[in-house]
Amino acid sequence: RPPRRAHELRAQRGGGREITLRPKPFQPIKMLQIIGGVFFAYLFFGFMLLPCLNTLTSIFTVKNAAGETDPLAVIRFFLAGSMSQYVWNSLKLALCLVITVNVVGISIVLLTEYFDIKGAKILRLGYMTTLIYSGVALVTGYMFLYASDGIITTQLKDAFPNINVNWFTGFNAVLFTMTFACTSNHALFLRNAIRGIDYNTVEAARNMGAKPFKVLWKVVFPTLLPTLFSLTVMTFITGLCAMSAPTLLGYDSINPEIVRLAGSSVADEAFPQARAALLSIILACFTILLLTVLSSYERKGHYLSVSKTKAKLQKQKITNPVANVLAHIYAYVLFIIYMTPVVMIVIFSFQTFSAVRMRKLDLSQWTLVNYFGKQDYSYLTSRGTYKIREGSISGVFSNEATLGGIQMSFVMSVIAAALACVIVVVACNYIFKHKKTGTILEYALLFPWLLPTILICYSYRTFFNSSDVWYVFGQNLYYADRVRILIVIAYTVVKLPFSLRMIKASFYAIDEELEDAARNLGSGPVRTFLKVKLPIILPSVLAVFALNFNALFTEYDMSATFASTYGTTYAMVIQSMCREEGLYGYNVNASGRRCASTVFIMLVSGLILYLVYGVGARDLGERLEARDRRRKRMDRIKAVFRKKQPAEAASPQ
Repeated sequence: RPPRRAHELRAQRGGGREITLRPKPFQPIKMLQIIGGVFFAYLFFGFMLLPCLNTLTSIFTVKNAAGETDPLAVIRFFLAGSMSQYVWNSLKLALCLVITVNVVGISIVLLTEYFDIKGAKILRLGYMTTLIYSGVALVTGYMFLYASDGIITTQLKDAFPNINVNWFTGFNAVLFTMTFACTSNHALFLRNAIRGIDYNTVEAARNMGAKPFKVLWKVVFPTLLPTLFSLTVMTFITGLCAMSAPTLLGYDSINPEIVRLAGSSVADEAFPQARAALLSIILACFTILLLTVLSSYERKGHYLSVSKTKAKLQKQKITNPVANVLAHIYAYVLFIIYMTPVVMIVIFSFQTFSAVRMRKLDLSQWTLVNYFGKQDYSYLTSRGTYKIREGSISGVFSNEATLGGIQMSFVMSVIAAALACVIVVVACNYIFKHKKTGTILEYALLFPWLLPTILICYSYRTFFNSSDVWYVFGQNLYYADRVRILIVIAYTVVKLPFSLRMIKASFYAIDEELEDAARNLGSGPVRTFLKVKLPIILPSVLAVFALNFNALFTEYDMSATFASTYGTTYAMVIQSMCREEGLYGYNVNASGRRCASTVFIMLVSGLILYLVYGVGARDLGERLEARDRRRKRMDRIKAVFRKKQPAEAASPQ
């Protein structure tokens, strides 16, 4: 007979028993997966793929003076005009940064982790200051020292009157600033790599008669090559896509030119939007090429033969006295370069506005006006009369523009960092359950890494600056306060690849037997995830959230692309402070408020890094040891008080 339907199908078993095979009950989790897949496809095509494709096609759809479409007009303009100079400037900066950053970055790690240098702990703190302030805050810190009216430039001018006070501009200034700003990756990743070296291999080479520097070159460096190669690629991309330093220090590179063209119009110059799109695509091609080379290099594999019992690396003494002295001098010169901006900014943030503007330290006058409170400012007009501007001298937390930028950046950074973590956690849970479709999902989340940040943001600005986009319900997301939604989306998309790489690694720590046990006890998939998996990965998720927030809170590149009165972030407020300082008697102490803003950023970033790499990096054993130390410390304090109480009771009244 033909087979019956599933709900009528019966099977004969031994003993004449009849068993009815019932259909599987409806599972809500399947419906959630379908809805989630459709929603993710909507987000991927709508907010990743289509805007970038629109940018690409805009290059070949420009019209000439006759109103005809000319696909090669922008390319001819690029070859004949000055656009190629911006590309060359960015390439030159990236190539030079690869050399200078690696030299300085490798040396600071070796001086603090490999060689026995006196005061290494203090030196390490100085070298890692770039982790607590970066971007526009770091650049303005160096400008505070070396600009035409900077502290050091002013001192040099007093000593040498014929010196060029504008020496800290252009390529040399950008290279100097970014060399010390970009060593933060070496301080994190290369430090971990060199601390993981097996000391037995170093000791074996020393026992065979190899000198210290030969051991370093032949034994240590080969183990660091994979990390160094990755850091080199990251440095090259950073130099190629530099934004804040070239903008503030006056260097013509690709990203500042893209932002400038994005705000221009056809009435100002020929097809600016298409030219900006072409520069963005050139950046994307360089990025894709470098990531492809990095991936092929990593697939080759790198191996090192180590002993069965791994020994902790011990610091090596520099036996040559001359080399030892030179190494110490070099270490402390770098320390001074790193620490001078930090110390000067902190000190001048407590000085009066006149001392900050004149770059003259006055230890007799200390104030908190750059942080809190307001003061009136009186000045002499051209008519010889004094005029008062009420509240013109204001601090970080009493100035409306600065406080508004802090609030906006804080809210948008928290939302974007949280969204990136939530999306990635859900995606990773799906990826580990479904291998085939999970691979597609993983590559889709890594897609933003193939493109420079400026291309994604420029694509959003041009594509969503219209009411014709149907899948955002015909809303112009670049109009008025809706630009904040666009900034949050861009923040989230840019942070997805980093969040995926970090959170996915934490999922490998989940034992599958725990999930099986929860399933056997009747727990559903959602409950198992919330009660079993999430508590295990939560420390890593919180760490990624903190790092994302730390990077987005002072982010400048994306904010400059979406520049508008409704989307002025904290970094843009800092960048514009000194440009408007003292204009018509307003914004008088902008330099002092900028110093206070940098100190505030240092405190926030330092606290987050401490929570992530300090408290959060401790394993269970270290936390138990810390708890035991606190308990013993409290026991000693209580014992001291117990000894004092009988003595007081026995004393005569």
